[in-house]
Amino acid sequence: MKTFEVLGTGCKKCVNTAEKIEQVARELNEEVEVTKVTDPEKIMEYQVMSTPAVAVDGKVVHSGSIPEHDKIVGWLNA
Repeated sequence: MKTFEVLGTGCKKCVNTAEKIEQVARELNEEVEVTKVTDPEKIMEYQVMSTPAVAVDGKVVHSGSIPEHDKIVGWLNA
């Protein structure tokens, strides 16, 4: 099971990002854990400058926008 962290302040884009990851995982029958990280200190530990950002299994793979469907599929299949 992959662990996703959505890094951001809890804005609408951050919420949408988390929901989209969960939706794509359901479509592919993949089990994932999605956590929303809103603590600024924790976000800075990842050296993220723009949100929403996504970390998969502790590694930042995306930042600055809601990821595209195909990008999420790629993370799930990696």
